[in-house]
Amino acid sequence: MEKRPLGRSGITVGAVGFGTWAIGGEWQDMKGNPLGWGRADDEESIRAIRRAMDLGVTLFDTADVYGAGHSEEVLGRAVAGRRDEVVIASKWGNVFDAATRTMADTPDLSPEHARRALTDTLRRLGTDHLDVYHLHVNDAPPDEAAALREACEDLVRAGLVRAYGWSTDDPARARLFARGAHCATVQVNCNVFQDASEMLALCRELDLGAVIRGPLAMGVLTGKYSSAPGSGAVLQAGDIRAAAPAWLPFFDGGRLAPAWQERLDAVRDVLTSGGRTPAQGALAWLWARSPHAVPIPGARTVRQAEENARAMEYGPLTGEQLKEIDALLDR
Repeated sequence: MEKRPLGRSGITVGAVGFGTWAIGGEWQDMKGNPLGWGRADDEESIRAIRRAMDLGVTLFDTADVYGAGHSEEVLGRAVAGRRDEVVIASKWGNVFDAATRTMADTPDLSPEHARRALTDTLRRLGTDHLDVYHLHVNDAPPDEAAALREACEDLVRAGLVRAYGWSTDDPARARLFARGAHCATVQVNCNVFQDASEMLALCRELDLGAVIRGPLAMGVLTGKYSSAPGSGAVLQAGDIRAAAPAWLPFFDGGRLAPAWQERLDAVRDVLTSGGRTPAQGALAWLWARSPHAVPIPGARTVRQAEENARAMEYGPLTGEQLKEIDALLDR
C-alpha cells in the first residue's frame, strides 16, 4: 500500500486508515437518542481489523466516547501482540458513563480531564502510549483549547503521546492548535459531496496531516443506500442515521434523502471508473484531492475492510476526473 506522512510528526501510515466509530456498538445521548451505528459483532470487528492490517492498513482511529469506551477495548484486543505494526489515534473531551453507555451533554475541557482520559484510553487499548491524540470537541472555545494544546505538549514530553491534533472543521481553531511543536494533524470532515478546501489549504501551508473523517459521507458513497422505498440497505434501530440529528444531512426518516441520491447518481460513473466500487472511487477522490489526506473509512466486517484497503490498488482519480465531478455537482 502507498504510504503517506502524517503531517510533520515523522509518522508514516498507509494511505487509507480504519475508523472505529461503528465497532463501538450502540450508545446514546442523555435523551436516549442513538449515537452509534447500531449493533456490532465484536468478533467480526476484530477479524476486520486484523484483515485490514494484513492488507497494509496501519492507521486506526478511535475515540474514548465511541461505545462509551467499547471501541477502544475492541481495537485493543484486535492489535494485541501486533502493537508495533499499527499507528493508533484516539480522541478525548467528551464525558460518558460506561455502565449506561450514555454521553453527557457537556464536555470537560480541563487539562486534568485530558490526562485522566488518556490514562483510561491507554488502559482500554492495552498500550503504554498513543501515536496521535485528538481533541474531540469541534467548537471548543479557543482560550480553553490553548491550555489543552499545552497539556498535550506535556503528554508528549512524558512519552505518553507522540503527536496530537484537533478534530475540528474550523481552520482558525486548527491553526491555533498547530502553534504547538508536536501538533501534527487535524481531523476534518471531507468527502466528494462536502469538500474542505480551506482546511486542506491550511494543511498544505502548515504541513499538517489531514485525517479525513466522513470520507464515505456516512455510508452514502458506498452506494448501498437508496431513497426509493423498498430498495437499498435498511438502517437498523440504534443507528444514528436512522434518527439523524441536524448536523447529519444525508438521511431522512431512515432512508437516503432524495437530494443526496441525485448527487450520488450524478457522479457514480466517475467514481466507478476502472472497476472501482463507489466507495473505492470516493477514497480515490480524496487521495487526488490532497497529498496530505489520509481517509479513515469505517468498517464492521471483513468484506468492508477488504474493499477499503484494496481501493489503493486503483490509485487516485485523475485531475480531469476531479474537474468532471466538480462540474457534475455544479461547484
